[in-house]
Amino acid sequence: MEEIKKIHIGPAKCAVDMNDGSERGEYVNQDYILQAMGRPHRCINLMYCYYPFDKEWPGRISEVMKDADVSFQWDYPYDDYFTYKGGLGGTTEDEPFTCMRDVRRHGQDVSLTLTIDPAVTDEHLIAIAKDLRPFGRMLLRINHEATGNWFSFNKRCTYQEVADFYVRFHKIIKEYAPNVSTILCIGGCESADSDEISKEKEFTEAVRATDIWSVDKYISLHYGWPFDVAEKGGNSFTVDNAENVFNMTKKSYERFKYLNGGIDKPMVMSELNADGDVVGPYEQANIVKAFCDKVKNEKAEWLKAFTFYMFRDRGRLGLEIEDPNNPEVGIPQPEMKVYRDIIHDEYFSPVIEETGEAQFPAKMRWGSFEDSDGIAIPIHFDCNPTFCEVTFEEEINLMMEINGRWFYKSPKAKTIDLMSAFFENPLKGECDLTLKIFAPPASGENDPSQGEDWDQNYYSVIEKMPNIRVRFEPVALKN
Repeated sequence: MEEIKKIHIGPAKCAVDMNDGSERGEYVNQDYILQAMGRPHRCINLMYCYYPFDKEWPGRISEVMKDADVSFQWDYPYDDYFTYKGGLGGTTEDEPFTCMRDVRRHGQDVSLTLTIDPAVTDEHLIAIAKDLRPFGRMLLRINHEATGNWFSFNKRCTYQEVADFYVRFHKIIKEYAPNVSTILCIGGCESADSDEISKEKEFTEAVRATDIWSVDKYISLHYGWPFDVAEKGGNSFTVDNAENVFNMTKKSYERFKYLNGGIDKPMVMSELNADGDVVGPYEQANIVKAFCDKVKNEKAEWLKAFTFYMFRDRGRLGLEIEDPNNPEVGIPQPEMKVYRDIIHDEYFSPVIEETGEAQFPAKMRWGSFEDSDGIAIPIHFDCNPTFCEVTFEEEINLMMEINGRWFYKSPKAKTIDLMSAFFENPLKGECDLTLKIFAPPASGENDPSQGEDWDQNYYSVIEKMPNIRVRFEPVALKN
């Protein structure tokens, strides 16, 4: 076996994130999603709310008020997301932190969407910032779709007050959790003849203050769900086309940049999909593919990432529809295969490069899905294998890739069967591959004892070469 190599994982031309859980569906664990997708995402977006002054808090509002006379998803006193259990006087042993740890131990970054009552004090915001600091280079999307009129924070405040609150919270994050990047998600340019973003006067300062710009764009959306059914002639849904959504997003980016004095910042789409309630399952898949083809063919370097909304949904906005008989079961839609092909395309995949020679014990650094250092072990294959597995003696948390498919190893797991990397993509003959290994934090949190850069990086050491078993024929066959 040749010497092992040092490797570095860097950003894709356009990264892909996934939304997991919201008012429309429950959180799905990352082991399941990894097996379904065959690769991790850059980020997993989690949707939560924080309205600590409300008498119903901290209950999920649709459950606390399940008998209320409500005819629209956002008619409750506060937003119908899972409730953020941290903050002032809260705990980090409950949601969203349990999910955040699951996301990070699987080699993905956390994108936390948090709708917040703008009336909360700085003490509340400082407590949230301190909650988030151990979770590395995460993203925080504060009061998203802030130029709309449906979320509770918009009903309680003017647009200027919402924008001022965003800037206030951003400054607190920079002071108490500088490893966290903020996302401003507003309407952007919403028509072909619009030269300004929605509520531009109110949000210009927020555009300049934030770390990342964002818009949410659904190529079709049944916004009346789940209180009515989308039918022809109805008025509770919208529909557009992929090209127009692409152009409006680009136009929004250009306006953001103009408002920022021509200085560039990362631009993302924090929610993207087409709703099968409107266009049906087959066109849903075709429309999303058309949008991603547009991004790739245009070489849209201004778009740094998009978040697919979502993995499993009780309606028709997911790669899976939640089984009405059992919420832990998902029913894959035609969009699933199309989406898998998209995220495995080179344009939307992270770049892994060799950076030098390595040896055991090997020190590895986990910064983020777009900036981490690991090792690669060369493996020779005579042909497509019949058995391929790797066994570790030490308890260590790892993410591994071979032949285009990723695998997770928890600290307690010893042997990982790698054969599923060859089922859909069998080797055509003799070749050399590498087993690429990275080590995100087993706890899902960074360790303050590791040094001054603890909130940016996490370090692990793999002491010795694992045992790699590769065979090219059955152990035994009887004629």
